[in-house]
Amino acid sequence: MALRLTPAAIPAKPARMDAEDPAIATMSFEEALRALEDVVRRLEGGEVPLDESIGLYERGEQLRRHCQARLDAAQARIDKIVAGPEGKASATVPLDAG
Repeated sequence: MALRLTPAAIPAKPARMDAEDPAIATMSFEEALRALEDVVRRLEGGEVPLDESIGLYERGEQLRRHCQARLDAAQARIDKIVAGPEGKASATVPLDAG
């Protein structure tokens, strides 16, 4: 008997992708980046079974989003730091300007 997958049997989106892992939410940028590098290394190694690869990919995407959010927050803080003549913040300047 052959196993047949029908479109109804395949979920459109894995349930785990909907919510971020609480452990990831508490990671620093550096911790999340190291974890993401580990995920990439394991996936690129090609020795991980398919189901585990999918789980790793999901975790990697959560880690990527977390890192991007931390970078965006840091960028916003840097944009606010521009000292005026009296040493007080007087304007914002994008980090990449200048």
